[in-house]
Amino acid sequence: MRRKRKTNEDRDNTDRWVVSYADFITLLFALFTTLYAISNVDQVKLKRFTGSMKTAFKVDSIEAVDTAVIEGITVPNYADIDLESELRAGFKKFTTMEGIVISRDERGVVLSLGDTLLFESGTAEIRAEARPLFAAVAPLIKQTQRTVIVEGHTDSIPLRNSRFASNMELSAARAAAVFAFFVTEDLVNPDQLSTAGYGEFRPVASNAAPEGRARNRRIDIIFVSPRGRV
Repeated sequence: MRRKRKTNEDRDNTDRWVVSYADFITLLFALFTTLYAISNVDQVKLKRFTGSMKTAFKVDSIEAVDTAVIEGITVPNYADIDLESELRAGFKKFTTMEGIVISRDERGVVLSLGDTLLFESGTAEIRAEARPLFAAVAPLIKQTQRTVIVEGHTDSIPLRNSRFASNMELSAARAAAVFAFFVTEDLVNPDQLSTAGYGEFRPVASNAAPEGRARNRRIDIIFVSPRGRV
């Protein structure tokens, strides 16, 4: 009687779990690699990563907002980050001057210039020393082609001045003076610029102390993000 030959199909494959285990380990490795890349502050690596994510998830642009959310991942606006870096590089030669602050917020990139750098006390006449500051920022305004808002701000001390009746008028006049300087010196296309004066109503520090009041007396030059809020 012929003995029936056993086939490979009749045997239990005890090594079948290895394939699933290997897949699981590969997924874990990919997960931790991604988490490490995100946690690393190296902007170049993160930019490459987000570029790959944009391609994978078919996201055309993330430059329109301060941050974008791609499948639950929050991505910085690299247009604003790059612009802030360029602005800092352009103003590196003015680091010894007090009253220059460069920052980013929901509106875009903001260059704040203390009033003592730009004007004599209680006036809207631009000082000669302020010209290099405006000359440094003008090329970036042209280059970015963004809308730029020039804002005037003051402290809360009531104005005692025969020319201006209030801090609101002084702040508006100072913003207009900066606008006029950019245009008359042919530094910036006027179509890119607009002005606003807020007086003491948008402080960045407490008006209770001289240091805070000094910070509040400023001109803000805002490079507005395409979807920035002002």
